[in-house]
Amino acid sequence: MGSFGGWNLPIEYSGIIREHLAVRTHAGLFDISHMGEINIRGKEALALLQQVTCNDVSRLSKGQIQYSAILNEEGTFVDDILVHRLGPNEFLLCVNASNKDQDYQHISMQNHFDAEIRDLSSQYAQFAIQGPKAACILQNLVNVNLSDIRYYRFDHGLLDGISCLIARTGYTGEDGFEIYFLAEWAEKIWERLAERGQAEGMLFAGLGARNTLRLEAKMALYGHEINEQTTPWEAGLGWIVSMKKGNFTGKSALVQELRRGVQKTLIGFEMRGPGIGRDGYVFFKDGKKVGWVTSGSPAPFLRKNIGLGYVNEKDSRIGAVLDIQVRKHLVPAVIVETPFYRRKNY
Repeated sequence: MGSFGGWNLPIEYSGIIREHLAVRTHAGLFDISHMGEINIRGKEALALLQQVTCNDVSRLSKGQIQYSAILNEEGTFVDDILVHRLGPNEFLLCVNASNKDQDYQHISMQNHFDAEIRDLSSQYAQFAIQGPKAACILQNLVNVNLSDIRYYRFDHGLLDGISCLIARTGYTGEDGFEIYFLAEWAEKIWERLAERGQAEGMLFAGLGARNTLRLEAKMALYGHEINEQTTPWEAGLGWIVSMKKGNFTGKSALVQELRRGVQKTLIGFEMRGPGIGRDGYVFFKDGKKVGWVTSGSPAPFLRKNIGLGYVNEKDSRIGAVLDIQVRKHLVPAVIVETPFYRRKNY
């Protein structure tokens, strides 16, 4: 167990590598109840979200999900979020545990609209079941046809008679589902999923495997790849920014950054010598510091030592070799295309 975002959470159950491989080949069950849930509803709920997020929420239909971000006036990340459209005038945001309170305050300060904001985080639990057998395991427990829930969509249904929101997103690079429900049912639902998944090789998975899985899939982690010193352009997340939708918080700063050019950019790397490029380690080129590592670890499925980091834009070419200072030694690493792992039929 370990402390994370104010919660005491499982780092591992049976071993990070074992759990990681189970998700890639069978399935893993994650307790992610630490994630926050913020409900926004009212006649101008859409207008409020258009102001406080950088993506175009108006493109969402009922039952659709959007990856987006809350930015500050400097165009840097307050948080990265998932926006679920529950109806014409109601939305559910899934936010990071460590940012829940500041997200709520940030949105509330900009609520000059006919909209109500509610922090429902304490009322809800959330589980994620991820892996190629996730749908098979879950289908026998719910009364909705999971094949009808496409990627980045959700539906409401019953799991063993308990009302749930079932979403198909994921933070592992695999197919899978997130299940939202009232916290009082958490133990019962966990036990039912565990019972059903056992025959399919499903394992409980903790934060350790969640981190190595998302790293292989090059999914950003707040506090590492994205933070209040990083813009979407720098993080390679320009695709979640809709510059044509009208004004939103941070837009002016993003326009200025485009004009002057991005100074640093997020790259993926593979180690070419012994050692692991850990968070905070420094990149060197020709003896000069050119960036730093944001995330690095062994990749259990790929059997390589990989990582992500920021380097000067001019030093970010695919195939370029940089040195990473690992303790007292400089170890070569090559910049590679990402994601490192992409599942078949993705």
